[in-house]
Amino acid sequence: MTYQPQNDFGTPESRSDETVSLTIDGRNVTVPAGTSVMRAAAEQGTSIPKLCATDSVKSFGSCRLCLVEIDGRRGTPASCTTPVEPGMVVRTQTPHLAKLRKGVMELYISDHPLDCLTCAANGDCELQDQAGAVGLRDVRYDVQATHLGQEKDHSNPYFDFDPSKCIACSRCIRACDEVQGTLALTMEGRGWDSKISAGLASDNFLESECVSCGACVQACPTATLVEKKVVEVGTPERSVVTTCAYCGVGCTFRAEMRGEQLVRMVPYKDGKANRGHSCVKGRFAWGYAQHQERILKPMIRKSISDPWREVEWDEAFAYTASELKRISAKYGRNALGGITSSRCTNEETFLVQKLIRAGFGNNNVDTCARVCHSPTGYGLKTTFGTSAGTQDFDSVEDTDVILIIGANPTDGHPVFASRMKRRLRGQDGRPGAKLIVIDPRRTDIVRSPHIEAQHHLPLRPGTNVAVLTAMAHVIVTEGLADEAFIRERCDWDEYSHWAEFVSQARNSPENLQPVTLVDAEELRAAARLYATGGNGAIYYGLGVTEHSQGSSTVMAIANLAMATGNIGRRGVGVNPLRGQNNVQGACDMGSFPHELAGYRHISDGNTRKLFEDDWGVTLDPEPGLRIPNMLDAAVDGVFKALYCQGEDILQSDPNTAHVSAGLAAMECVIVHDLFLNETANYAHIFLPGSTFLEKNGTFTNAERRIQPVRKVMTPMNGLEDWEVTQRLAQAMGLDWNYTHPSEIMDEIARLTPTFAGVSFARLDEAGSLQWPVTADAPDGSPIMHVDGFVRGKGKFVVTDYVPTDEKTGPRFPLLLTTGRILSQYNVGAQTRRTENVAWHPEDLLEIHPVDAEDRGVKSGDWVKLASRAGETTLRATVTDRVAPGVVYTTFHHAVTQANVVTTDFSDWATNCPEYKVTAVQISASNGPTEWQEEYEALSTRSRRVETGIAAE
Repeated sequence: MTYQPQNDFGTPESRSDETVSLTIDGRNVTVPAGTSVMRAAAEQGTSIPKLCATDSVKSFGSCRLCLVEIDGRRGTPASCTTPVEPGMVVRTQTPHLAKLRKGVMELYISDHPLDCLTCAANGDCELQDQAGAVGLRDVRYDVQATHLGQEKDHSNPYFDFDPSKCIACSRCIRACDEVQGTLALTMEGRGWDSKISAGLASDNFLESECVSCGACVQACPTATLVEKKVVEVGTPERSVVTTCAYCGVGCTFRAEMRGEQLVRMVPYKDGKANRGHSCVKGRFAWGYAQHQERILKPMIRKSISDPWREVEWDEAFAYTASELKRISAKYGRNALGGITSSRCTNEETFLVQKLIRAGFGNNNVDTCARVCHSPTGYGLKTTFGTSAGTQDFDSVEDTDVILIIGANPTDGHPVFASRMKRRLRGQDGRPGAKLIVIDPRRTDIVRSPHIEAQHHLPLRPGTNVAVLTAMAHVIVTEGLADEAFIRERCDWDEYSHWAEFVSQARNSPENLQPVTLVDAEELRAAARLYATGGNGAIYYGLGVTEHSQGSSTVMAIANLAMATGNIGRRGVGVNPLRGQNNVQGACDMGSFPHELAGYRHISDGNTRKLFEDDWGVTLDPEPGLRIPNMLDAAVDGVFKALYCQGEDILQSDPNTAHVSAGLAAMECVIVHDLFLNETANYAHIFLPGSTFLEKNGTFTNAERRIQPVRKVMTPMNGLEDWEVTQRLAQAMGLDWNYTHPSEIMDEIARLTPTFAGVSFARLDEAGSLQWPVTADAPDGSPIMHVDGFVRGKGKFVVTDYVPTDEKTGPRFPLLLTTGRILSQYNVGAQTRRTENVAWHPEDLLEIHPVDAEDRGVKSGDWVKLASRAGETTLRATVTDRVAPGVVYTTFHHAVTQANVVTTDFSDWATNCPEYKVTAVQISASNGPTEWQEEYEALSTRSRRVETGIAAE
């Protein structure tokens, strides 16, 4: 199909419920009140020339190209800044307007290089289009060429800045301010000397505060800001709408193509999760899909000390099936298990857990949610009855108080963070929302341009439950609880028991201050603000769940929301910010060893029979092994084979030495992935995977939104991931005959009540749907628990603070907590193979100036990071973003192996590892640790590949 850009209506839509009727060029038009004349014309198919206007930002009125005539008004007002009025009569095309517009366009062209034929934006340039729209054929003025000779800025790895092409429309500046919220760009000079600047005159785009979200590039009407890929490949000729495969926001993109070559990923304006915005990862960091290190042929080997041998798919499946059957016959069916991927589609994940249950004959299946958000599932199901967040992302627009705990949205969920920041700054005449941040670190959202948290509670890592209990103490003892809501919606006896507990003097902010290190008065003020500030919404992340009391913290959050009535309507709720693109979907699909799809326990006979009848097998009623249990059992010699799809457990799971010992003890480790990752060092079979660009299916984001993933190009390995799993199942004797992922979704819908109304056809029609999608909610459920909780009455749970077993002491006096950074993603397997390494080429250890001075450490120094579990080395950066006694690092780079120092301590209910609290010591270092040297040698040996060797 021919490439068509998305419609641009010039100004944002009005959300007014009132309508206004007017006449435009003799036609009657009815639009919402507050709509601009420009947008009203565009919605009826009339395009008014424009340059400074675009519908992603507020109207500006600077280009003077969109002039119109309005009966009864003097002059020619700008249509972008003129709101419609009842009975208004507008003319968009008259001889007078044509003359004015030509004159305006002549002035623009007189200061613009006329190299259209060789310009990267040729055929995709609004200046070019509008010159044609106004009928400009010649220019009476001498070309000023004010900016000619200015150097281009090639510093950003993804786009170029050419000041000679700039028309000073300010669209990039406004996009950076209004859409992204970074405010990195500014206009320098006046008149002909006006030009865009990325901060100081000495700054370039790479070194400035620009976060490379792409909003400026998307807003630019010329080739001033243009993707390097467009310069290299040319303008696109077709597009496919699909869903990003990075974080849990779930941004929708138009993959714009030339043939099967991807030119650019443009955020889709109709994407309900991202609303036309993006971050540096989704917008630009897709080059890993064609990276030279991608494995495209299956490989096998007898021992991990052997080099890999490339084979054809048929041999790979036959060998894999024979090994699994051999191990099952020798050691019993419980010696096998698998791990589903939170980066693969719902359909692919569903098939993996089906293979394990129906093919392996056990429930030894788990997923990466075990090590991130399994406490969310347990805690929210216990209190509310559903293992998922309560709101859609749009809900934040009606929030009055945003409480962020244990999450860093500007780095981990940047597109949603931009929406948060817009609400915090205020919009459309509304005052901004108030912000409370509970985090050991001063994250960017605590203080950034035009935003500052009313309260930042820098708690001691591991004391989340104590802080939340102290907040509950204030709310209950000061009479701030919403008694009417509680009596109507919750179990009053359970609330009374909980209220009695939190009211005890031992749970007061003052009594807990020595534990939490949070100022008692500051905590009291934060609690009062959340309880009385209007609509209060809680957003949380891995800083809540990855603790020994992760499940307790989730329930404590739910307690707060119920106690204040902040549940069941827009602008409120409990919202986990899920880490990976499909971690919600992986959980929905039955990836836990105790649950089938839809969070129904494997021990329930009726549920089990539903699946048994459909699949034609008998299912084991006993829950299987979790990931930590599989590794323990492997070390004990009773767990022998693992099918690991799309997860790198050696780098992502805690206590790396223990993970490696478990993998090394297995006889058959099957890795199904894109690259020879760290886990593949211990693998015997490698099945090459396909990227999100090469497959059809669905992802489910953090707001329960099920979205289509559409194939953009042919899989380089020859098979989509669901086909790989199906071929393996067939080799094991299972009669699977799916021909398309839509058939797998039909099976999911048939077996999963919350997905009952979901189908590919329905998703194509609606764009996306938020589960539950049922007969009662055929269009999905943006807000949960509206009329009542799924479980019936909301359940208050007493969450007593229990200190972690991980203690600081003379040998390990500091507390390490970990997290992510904007430019990198998870274990870095994708982003490290893109130009994103320009921003974060290595993991760094943040350390407070006091702690650094005590140890003689300066920024840039190599330091040894040691714990009771292990040690590694990395560079230090001295900063007051962390409190004294706390250090922080990321885990994006395999060379660091940060998880070699994390311990085996985990959440009491779900075994989610306690990544966020590790007692450590920091000391000067002059080289890698023994572990790092040994690991590097192992990796080098393990990744040898021999091709063309005949089969044995």
